[in-house]
This record gives sequence, structure tokens and C-alpha cells, in this order.
Amino acid sequence: MEDKENNLRTARLWRDAALRSRKLRSNLRQLTLCSKNNKEIILPDDVAEIEVLNLGNNSLQELPEGLGSTLSNLRILVLRRNKFTTLPYAVFELRQLLELDLSHNCVRSLPEDVGQLKGLKKLCISHNRIQNLPAQIGALQLLEELDVSFNDLRDFPRSFSNLRKLRTLDADHNKLSHFPPELLLLSDLEELDCSGNKFESLPADIMKLQSIKIFWLSTLHISVLPDTFCHLHKLESLMLDGNNLTVLPPSFGSLQRLKMINLSSNAFQNFPQVILSIKGLEELYLSRNKLTHIPEEVGQLVKLANLWLDNNNITYLPDSVVELQRLEELVLQGNQIAILPDNFGKLSKINIWKVKDNPLIQPPYEVCMKGIPYIAAYQKELAHSQLAVKPRLKLVLMGMKNAGKTLLRQSVVRKQQDAKSVQGNKGIEITNWVADADRSLTFLVYDLSGKQNYDLIKPFFLSPGALYILVVNLKAYSPKNFYVQVGYFLHLLSAKVPHAVVCLVGTHADLCADMELEEKSLDIHRQIAVQEKRDTECLRDLVQQVDQVLEQGYNFRISSPHILFYGVSDKNLRRKKAQLQYMLKHRLQVLSPILCVSCTETQRNIQKLREKLMSVADHREIFPNLHRVLPKSWQMLEELHFKSKDLWLSWWDSARLGLQAGLTEDRLQCALSYLHESGKLLYFEDSLTLKEYIFHNLPQFIGVLNVFFQRDESTLLDRLLSEGERGNKGRVSLVVEDEKGENLRVTHLQHHVEGFLQHGLLPSNVIHLLLRPLIQTQQDLHVIMELLEKMGICYCMNKPRSKPLNGATVWYKFPSYIRKEEAVASGSSLPLCQFFSVEQLHIEYTFPFLFPPGLFARFSVQINSHVVQRSDGRHQIFAYRGKVPVVISYQPSKGKLQTESLSIASHASLPNIWTAWQAITPLVEELNVLLQEWPGLHYSVHILCSKCLKRGSPNPHAFPGELLSQPRPEGLTELICPKNGTERVDVALVYPPTPTVVSPCLK
Repeated sequence: MEDKENNLRTARLWRDAALRSRKLRSNLRQLTLCSKNNKEIILPDDVAEIEVLNLGNNSLQELPEGLGSTLSNLRILVLRRNKFTTLPYAVFELRQLLELDLSHNCVRSLPEDVGQLKGLKKLCISHNRIQNLPAQIGALQLLEELDVSFNDLRDFPRSFSNLRKLRTLDADHNKLSHFPPELLLLSDLEELDCSGNKFESLPADIMKLQSIKIFWLSTLHISVLPDTFCHLHKLESLMLDGNNLTVLPPSFGSLQRLKMINLSSNAFQNFPQVILSIKGLEELYLSRNKLTHIPEEVGQLVKLANLWLDNNNITYLPDSVVELQRLEELVLQGNQIAILPDNFGKLSKINIWKVKDNPLIQPPYEVCMKGIPYIAAYQKELAHSQLAVKPRLKLVLMGMKNAGKTLLRQSVVRKQQDAKSVQGNKGIEITNWVADADRSLTFLVYDLSGKQNYDLIKPFFLSPGALYILVVNLKAYSPKNFYVQVGYFLHLLSAKVPHAVVCLVGTHADLCADMELEEKSLDIHRQIAVQEKRDTECLRDLVQQVDQVLEQGYNFRISSPHILFYGVSDKNLRRKKAQLQYMLKHRLQVLSPILCVSCTETQRNIQKLREKLMSVADHREIFPNLHRVLPKSWQMLEELHFKSKDLWLSWWDSARLGLQAGLTEDRLQCALSYLHESGKLLYFEDSLTLKEYIFHNLPQFIGVLNVFFQRDESTLLDRLLSEGERGNKGRVSLVVEDEKGENLRVTHLQHHVEGFLQHGLLPSNVIHLLLRPLIQTQQDLHVIMELLEKMGICYCMNKPRSKPLNGATVWYKFPSYIRKEEAVASGSSLPLCQFFSVEQLHIEYTFPFLFPPGLFARFSVQINSHVVQRSDGRHQIFAYRGKVPVVISYQPSKGKLQTESLSIASHASLPNIWTAWQAITPLVEELNVLLQEWPGLHYSVHILCSKCLKRGSPNPHAFPGELLSQPRPEGLTELICPKNGTERVDVALVYPPTPTVVSPCLK
């Protein structure tokens, strides 16, 4: 009985579903059909009532049979992204058609029968290869919207002027050599786009377009606007970017309805004053011109929401700019602005703020980069306290091991010692040098060890606004070793601190004859010039390549797999070009000639070096930050922090010092943020664990770093033993007490040291012993290890996700110490692409000039929170993201012609390839974030062809890495591998399901 009731209930459910389906079918108005495996599409039955039919993205060359006769009520037909070479005849039978989309096909011409579609109101035929329009197009007298962009049109037929109801016309990116006169008779035209054509002037009777509201005239090389242009009184948005304009017509101000005007990338040397009378203006773009000042009257544009003035030569902003309180976007980067107006904090609505690459001193650059609230706090603080100018410049000595840096530092700061007693290579050392007591000019001298052990941490001390001394041992120098002794360090600085000022100093001059000094000095300068020329030519060639593919257009790129930037969007190409131009513009400033010195008793040229350093420091154009103005309270806060001898201070300790300096808690944050950005102390306000601590004692912290990077077994054992000497390390009776009061035998300590030097492993109790007396408490140790993890120096191997370790020893791994070459795959995991059904994802970063020192080790630390079951080698990491394997590999250069590379790879079957993307995407984004610390670094990203990898090709095809940050093109299912023209690569193997958050090559 129960079974019978269940069957009856099931039957009723099916009957209701069938009735609903029949009702829906009878009311069907929209239909999308897709072909499977490029097979012919067959129209279903009962489609006579269809009003909207979408056949896009099907690679069709012909329409389904019977379409014209069956769909008598069709209003909208979408045929975009197919392979039609002409408009199919069946379309002309659709007499009720109102909208037709034939974009992104291969159409070369429209048939004359197009005039039969008299009811058409919207026609899109963009992104084809159409060279001319038939005269019969004039019969479409109900047409309101027409898109013919991205074709090869050279003119319009005379009948085009019959389209009197046309409101929107997109004719951009064609080959029009003059403004089409037929358009002037379209009296109802409201929106017109003529950008990217070939004509360079507008006709005098342009005023006939009386209804025009939106006018696009970008990238036309127009040098003059006719006076009659100012009669287009209904104009609301005007795009004139990418032209050659130097002035606007005198009556331009009569365009009172203008809300947006884009004048970027023109040749304006003076601000176009006529704009100031357009009171309703909301958006003004003047980027990439030659402006030197902004008039005070700009404050009259009180409705302005967007103001872009980047990449000009503006030296100051008028005070009235703070009256633009509706501003939401203010872009000022790439100018010469040193001082911002008072009350800048009134611009509180700004959410897009770009100000980098300006010589800002008031507020200091570091404050400005934090945003408007920090600028407001700084200016408020200035109002509360006196001004303070205390010139202090960071001076960094760098060079090879045994270059003579330590002795040079001691000679310059007047701490003369016997050269034989001076031992360098102690790590990173800091010295305070008061160069001019009368002016309070102080140099903070950083002596960076030349040992490779310290390569990981040296980049932390390379910062903008410092003066760099590259020290070369002239006695040991030879032309064939130029790159190792000089060229490498210039590449390092250029990548980390573009536009840095470098002073070359040759040491050991007393050991060289005068002729030898002259020959070696000349050779160094000659090879620097050769290296610089080679690098800039490489970058210029890349800029030229980007320009060429931009000219070709996106439509050409997406259909040409053999070209360099296959499928890359215009937006990403412009970003790449901007980055290349940034690197070309911001070259190192190498001071000539090389200064040859001796640090022995003669002190040859040491005084001359002191005078040169002070002279360079005095140049405000080179070091504007040296003369930055600070609130007295901020300077007092800095001095109070430096009085403490502790390794770190808690937030509340710092707050108490702030009160002594006159800073309340709400004003302390901005001051600490400035001191962190300017390198005076470390304060990580974005870290949940570290934001409670201020690391003010940099010399002591550097002492901690030096301990970890000595790589000397005897030195490490000496530090571990509580006695002053190592003694007989084999004696089991000799014990050391750790922080828990437990005894560690010397043999155990020796074992830990060996494990550290071979595998990078150390337990926390041994680390505590190593760092005595620099740290005192267990909390000191915890805070320091958190900081080292934040910097990417080590990671905790057994940090619990939730529960504490309950007294178990915490182990840390230092990836830079690992000696074994390759990681070992754990468990029974498959080698990549062992089976034919497995597809490999392989993202490769290549570095033509320089691989950032320590990058692989830091990346190894940063990914630790993303992976499990990891196995680390010196140049390889094998791990899992969930159940999906990932392999990270670093390939060092094996010769001058081979570039270094870092790759991230995973694999899965094609249906599950999204899991592989899910595994590697967070790792790619972590690497992109690390690379943003190197603004002048030249590198490229590629997605290696899965098909080539499967074949075992030694040189697989590389798709552009910019595709990682682009959405998958609509309707695109396969890409062509140029290495094998017949081979198709599934789009899922090149484009991630979701574009990466941080774009490769974007800084």
C-alpha cells in the first residue's frame, strides 16, 4: 500500500513538471544555442515565438537550416565571435529584426541586401575586416545605434547621411583619412567615437553636430581645434587624449555643459585657462603633458571629483586646491612637487591618491605615501609644535669581500686604526658620523658585508634617499672580473633603488702604480658605459616591440599566436610599456670619476672623499629628503625611542614616550608610521602579532641578524657555550643550561650547529642560547622570531594552527642554509605528467639582468602558510596545496648567456585543472608581492605550453604571463601552440578561472 502511494506521488510530480515545461515552452522568448565539438547547430522544434536568439561563440560559417523561414518573430539576433565571412542570406528574411550583432567575425564586406532590414535599430559589425559600406546602408532609416569600430573603413558612402535617427556611432580604429562629411548631416547624433583613425584635423563645419553629447577624438594627432568646435553647446564628455594640442580655442569656456574632459598625452606647456570658466566640470585629465604649474583659480572648479595631473613638470600646487572638497581621485605622481599646501587634510573624500616620484619634503615623502589621513595628521602636528630640520643622510658602503669597506668606513669617520688589526666581514655594521657639526649634518653609515652569506638580508638596507659608495679593490681588480666586482652591484642597485646616487671609490691605491690606477679606473668607467648602453638598448627594444603590437590592435593579437604578446590586452601592454619607460627614465646616477684612496697612514684622498660626500649631500635636487621638515614632537619621539637600550618596546611603552614628546595616543600612530617608512625603526601596523611591538634598537637587531648569517661553525659554538671559550667540544661533562633550565651537552649543541649549517634547522632553545646576550627573555625570543618570519628569513615548522604546543620544542627552518640540491617528493605522489591524461600548469619567471638575491629563500618562507607536507631543497620545493602537488624550482644561470628563472608548477587532469590553478595562484600572487619590492627589476612571466611539456620538448612554447591577470575571452575555448601549428591548447591551461589579484610585471 505504501509503495502504491509513493508511486502515485512520483507520478503527480512528473505530471506537474511536464505541465510547467509545456507552459514555459509555449511562452519561450529567448534562446541560446551552442554547438558541441564545432558540429552543425540544428534548430529545435516549436521556436516560432522566439524573439531573441543567441548563436555567438560557435565558430559558425553558416546559419542553421530554416532559420529565416522559421523565426518570423525574431527581434534580436546575436552572431558574434563566429567565422562568418559575409552576412548570411537567411538574415534578410527576418523582416521583424530590430538588433543584429555580427561583431568579431571575418566579414570583409556587407552585401547590398542589407538595405532590406529596414526595421533595424541597432547594428554591431565591429572587429571585422570591412573595407567599405554599401550605399544601401542608407536605407536603414530607423537605425539608432551603429558600431563599425575596429575595421578597415576608409570612408562612408554618401547615403550614410540618410541615417537621420542615428544617435550613437562607434567608428573608432578604422583607416579614415579625413573626418567623414556624411556625419555632419546626422542632426540627432548624440555619441560619436572617431578615435584611432588617420585624420589630423576637424572640419570648420563641425558645429553642425548640434546634438552631440559624448565625443571621442583620442589618438588622432590633432594639433588645433577649430573655433567652431566651441559651438557644440550640448557636449558633456570630451576625449582628446593622445593628440598634439598645445592650446584650446579662446571660446572653449562656452561649453558650459561639459562634465568630463580628457586632455592627457598632449603637448600643453601651460594650463588651459579657458577650462576654469566651466563651473560644472567634474572630471579633468591632464596627465602626460609638459605643465609646470597649476593656476590658483583651479579652486573655482568646486564640483571637480577627478583630477589627474601625473607625469608633468609641476613644481607646486596652489593653496586653492584644498577647496576642491569633492575630489575623489587626485593623481600627482611623476612631477617635481616638494611641498603640499596647508590644510591638505580637507580633501578627505579622496580614495585614489598617487604621489610617488615627487621630491616631497613637506610633508615627507614617507608620510605622503601613506595617504590623506596621514598628511592631515602631519600638518595638524606641525600646527601643534615647532618645526625641526635635522639633516641626516644614510650612507651605504657595498662591494666584494676584501674590497676594504670596513677600513674605508673607519678612515672616513676618523677612527683610524692599524690596517692589519682591522677585520671586516663581521656582517652589517652601523656607524654614526657627524660630518659637519655646525650644520648638524650627520651620516648614518651602513657597512654591508661582502660575504654571500648575507645576500638575503643586504637588500633590506638598500632604500631610496640614500647615498651609495661602491668600493672596489683596485689592486685585485681585473677587466675580466668587472661584472663580479662592479657590474653586479650596479645591477643590484638599479633593480632595488632606481635612480640611486652611486659614488665609486677605489681602495688599496697605495699598492698600485699611477699608470695602473689610471688604466683600471678608465676600464671601470668604460665597462660601466658599455653595460648601461646594453641594458638601455634592451629596454628600448622592448618598448618598441610593445608599441608595434599596440599599433596592430587587440583583434590582430588574439588571432596571431606567433606574435610576442599573443592575446595580451591593450591595458596590460600599456602597463608594461609604462614600467619599461619607468626603468629607462630612472637610471643610476654614477658619479665620475672613480676616487682612488688609501686607508693606510697616508690617508690618500680620504679628506677629498669626505668633502665630495658632503658636497653631494648638499644638492637639494638629489637629496630633497635631507632637508625635510618634521614636527618637533616627531623628532623628540625618535630621540626618546633611541635612548632605550631594550631590543623592543611594547605599544604602551611607546605611547608613554609619545606623551613625553607631547603626542597623544591618536597622534602617535602617524609618527611611528613615518619613522618606520623612513627606516628609523621597525613598526608593522598591518601585522596582527607585530603591531603591538616597536623595534627601535636597529643596531641590536642587526646584531641578531649577524648571528644567523655568519655560517661559521666555530663562531656559532663559541656563542652557544656559556663559557668564554669552546674548550674540548667532545667532553660530555661540559653542559649548557637552556631557557627552561634543562641541560644541553656540547655534543648535542655541535649536532644542532651542523644541522643548521647543512639543513637550516634550529630548535627554539638553541636559538635562545645563540642570541645571548642580545635577547633576555622568552618573550624576546618569541617577538624576534615573529619578526624574522615577517621578513622572510625563517619559518616555524611545527607552529600549531589552533592549540598550543604544550611545552614541545618549536623548530625553525632557515631556507637559505639548505645544502641539498633538490627536494624529495613525499609519499607516493606521481612525478609531474607521468600519465598522458595529466596536464601540467607551469608558470615561469625569467630574469635577464639580475635574480634578486635571497628571493627564492624569502619566497620559500612566504608560501609556508599556503602549503603542507613540504620538502625543501636548495633550489627546489615540493609540497601540497590540499591534495594537489606543487613544485617550486629555481634555475641558476650556468653561463653569461643563460638567464636565471623561478617556476611554479602543478598538475591535474583537464576536467580538474581548476584544482591545479587553485593550488598555484596564491603562490604566484605571493611571488608578485615580493617582486614589487624591486621597482627597477626587469623580468618576464610566461605560462609554458602544457602540450609541449607533455611531449617532453626542451624548449616549450611560452604564452605571455600577462594573461594571468586577464579574464578568459568570451567564447574562446582553444589557443594555438605556434611550436606545432596544428596543436590546440585548451584555454583552461593558459587562463586561470579567475584573474590573479596582483598582476605579473606590475609595480
